[in-house]
Amino acid sequence: MTETADIIISNGRVLTLDPDAPRAEAVALSGGKVIAAGSNAGIERLRGPHTRVIDAQNGSVLPGFSENHMHLFSGAAELDHLQLTGVKGLAALTEAVRTYAASRKAQKVLFGQGTDYEILGHGEGLTRRHLDEILPDQPLVVFAPDHHTAWANTSALELVGILHGANLGPGNEVVMGADGLATGELREMEAFSPLQAAGGFDRYRLGLSTGGEPDPYPDAAQWAQDIAVMRRGLAYCASHGITTVQNMDGNLYQLQLLQAIEQEDGHLPCRVQIPFHFKNFMQLEMLEKASSLAARFNSDWLSSGIVKLFYDGVIESGTAVMVEPYADKPGDRGEGLFTPESFRAVAVEADRRGLQIAVHAIGDGAVRAVLDGYEAARRENGARNSRHRIEHIEVVHPDDIARFAELGVIASMQPPHPPGCAGLPLEPTISRIGRDRWPVSYAWRTLKNAGAHICFASDWPVSPIDPLVGLKAAVTRKRWSEGDPDQSFSLIEALSAYCVEGAFAEFKEDRKGMLKSGYVADVVILDRDIETVDPEHLDSVRPVTTICGGHISFSV
Repeated sequence: MTETADIIISNGRVLTLDPDAPRAEAVALSGGKVIAAGSNAGIERLRGPHTRVIDAQNGSVLPGFSENHMHLFSGAAELDHLQLTGVKGLAALTEAVRTYAASRKAQKVLFGQGTDYEILGHGEGLTRRHLDEILPDQPLVVFAPDHHTAWANTSALELVGILHGANLGPGNEVVMGADGLATGELREMEAFSPLQAAGGFDRYRLGLSTGGEPDPYPDAAQWAQDIAVMRRGLAYCASHGITTVQNMDGNLYQLQLLQAIEQEDGHLPCRVQIPFHFKNFMQLEMLEKASSLAARFNSDWLSSGIVKLFYDGVIESGTAVMVEPYADKPGDRGEGLFTPESFRAVAVEADRRGLQIAVHAIGDGAVRAVLDGYEAARRENGARNSRHRIEHIEVVHPDDIARFAELGVIASMQPPHPPGCAGLPLEPTISRIGRDRWPVSYAWRTLKNAGAHICFASDWPVSPIDPLVGLKAAVTRKRWSEGDPDQSFSLIEALSAYCVEGAFAEFKEDRKGMLKSGYVADVVILDRDIETVDPEHLDSVRPVTTICGGHISFSV
């Protein structure tokens, strides 16, 4: 007896991403799975009296997007902050802050997001004195898009007692001025976390800042508030066609929130993977918690099983670790949050436990140290299909390119991140990298050609969550110099980096990432055929329907 579809999507430009049957006109879904993709006429035969039919109106029909590196909980909470992306100049910053602050007089700390490193113009750094002119009497902290640097006014610095500096761990810094007082620039999480805690934002950042749990545990009102924030984040993802979230910070609390939503609704709007965040102050015994989370949360809707670490910072603030010094800072190679030896010990133990590892490594020195750690784990524990990951890889040393494929390491990269993409300025980043390293910067194509698995993501809220922004950035990537290699992807390659390679990164390529019989019913319908859209306008394409596990999670 022929199975009857729960949902049929007809009249679509279906890109299945299945190499054996790459295109179709219609898709049939039943029981949370794809049961067929084919012609309109063929799929129509699966229609029953209770089948819901969705007319795609010649729009693209794709596997749901897998967001392979993002920060769900904090990103959702930040939707309520002052958004400074695109704001340029002191006058514009002043207007934006004062307008935002006008209705928030009682708020203990005001937060802004997306502050350009050169918001005041090339060569002029933002300081507490600028922010004091704008808002002298209420604590104000504004964050760079990468979330690795913040700038605070004097009121904020005094609130948490760091106007006269602070003793912090490696790679973290309260930048001091010639007058012996803090300039207002705060580098890395240890430096600005006290302000986030003072402003009541610490619960949303615990997965990043400590990897630990709320203490004290939230009361009923706080729990309800956090459930609402998490729901808002999930809905925001679904509205952008996202059906899988690979979160890159984590703790048990986030898993508990998501589990509560799943139990209440019967399913989640997106499938979510939450890691255990191993910090540099932790002992190896803490990896037992990662193993416990992996055993407790292991469904196709909500899972763990991955350990996240930060090895270094970012290029813009000089906290990324480089093999050779920064081009504009002779003698400075950056300082790692781990040493090569301490990271190697973590990698060996996490790998021994059968856990996957994902490491933020931006500079080529950090990338090399992480590859060395993965190689040591293979040597100590034996080769296995570990699929360990490196996140970002903004610069890679030529000698290390082939090692990704040799060690089976996934390169998790973000198309909106290269300077010149998605509206990002070229400076100060490209001068800090230096001309000699441009050919191996944000080197997606180079790594792919060398045999590495590449998965794409946004790193939201660092960059816009919209996968269409990422697709445009990947397809239209420009060279900084005519002599540099072309790092752009074709549209199908970029889609595969989100969908197919995202599933591979989760060890779920046998059931996710394609519109194929037996695969999960994760689908996004777009408002037009993206193959006919000018690549420069890909970011104007919008999702009209998102389906996750056969449930409609978003519809216009």
